Amino acid sequence: MKHLLGTLLMGTALVAGPALADDIKIGILFGFTGPIESLTPPMADGAELAMKEAGDSGLFLGGDTVSSVRGDSTCTDASAATAAAERLVSVDKIAALVGADCSGVTTAVLNNVAVPNNLLMISPSATSPALAADTDKGLFFRTAPSDSRQGELLAKVLIDRGITKVAVTHTNNDYGKGFAEAFDAAYTAAGGTVTLDAPHDDGKADYSAEVSALSVAGGQALVVLGYADQGGHGIIQASLDSGAFDQFAVGDGMHSEKLMADFGPDLKIFGTVPWSTGEGAEKFAALAKAAGKNADSSFVRESYDAAALILLAMQAAGDPAKAAEKVMDVANAPGEKIYPGELAKGLQILKDGGEIDYVGGSDVEMIGTGESAGSYREFENKGGTFETARMLTAD
Repeated sequence: MKHLLGTLLMGTALVAGPALADDIKIGILFGFTGPIESLTPPMADGAELAMKEAGDSGLFLGGDTVSSVRGDSTCTDASAATAAAERLVSVDKIAALVGADCSGVTTAVLNNVAVPNNLLMISPSATSPALAADTDKGLFFRTAPSDSRQGELLAKVLIDRGITKVAVTHTNNDYGKGFAEAFDAAYTAAGGTVTLDAPHDDGKADYSAEVSALSVAGGQALVVLGYADQGGHGIIQASLDSGAFDQFAVGDGMHSEKLMADFGPDLKIFGTVPWSTGEGAEKFAALAKAAGKNADSSFVRESYDAAALILLAMQAAGDPAKAAEKVMDVANAPGEKIYPGELAKGLQILKDGGEIDYVGGSDVEMIGTGESAGSYREFENKGGTFETARMLTAD
């Protein structure tokens, strides 16, 4: 009789008690230290906005919550990034990863951690063309376009500005090499002359030797394909100190207004960065402003979109472990367009068996290599602030 009563009580508890929600953990692996440390806090904030939005909706995977776990990629140290990713997987038990940020560490984490652990990765900012290679077992995507496109557009910007002779320096890693190769080829094909393309290492105290060689080669401007908080910053410092160059063309890794704060509001600098305008960008800006977050820093929209795609793909799959299979489906047409602030709507549609086309804050459109087709902003310094000169799209 006692056994029967216990069984009945247990059965009643199972029927009447609410299902326990799981906490789905999503990793964020960015360079919180290193050459882009001024860019990564707003990026992480962007990703966490999407996680909070989905978790607060009560619709994610039947009421599961979402939490973020941050790891430091350092941007440049592949061993440190791999160790951080391994901790996120083995200790924190993440279900997917937003990141990494810089291309070299992203490649290391993809090969050494994501693929062996069947872990979905969506990077908002790893732009090396080499990452488009089909060796990721369908686990890697990115909401930022490849630097093969940005190289072409930066070359166009220079030619359109009447600058037909430049020296180039690039950070000595996968990002810098891929970007420089794309730029050099496009600029030369457009009739420009690259007098010298020389790598530089990050973390040095003095870049006078590198700048001296670039100065001897000459050019109307110096193209700096590096990072705003380390090598690229040092190259500009040495150029201004020596008088070697006073005009700089840069890419996305140098898109930081810290440069004008350090070198003065009249710094002659312009360049390209992945960017978007229109309804999605406007809705993200409003969402970020309401949350007290920075919407205008580099790759913030893309970070929100990376996290949102992970969460929507998990919903579509019904199982976090199978989310990678659904990323392309939720990112592209057909389906109801979903913008920032509308993740609850997207989650409900997917829950009901419908289809969505996630537009997000960066006009997400995934192409066959698992990356965004992308649009870009040509920016230039105006009195200490980067302003948009025009929007650009790559063919």
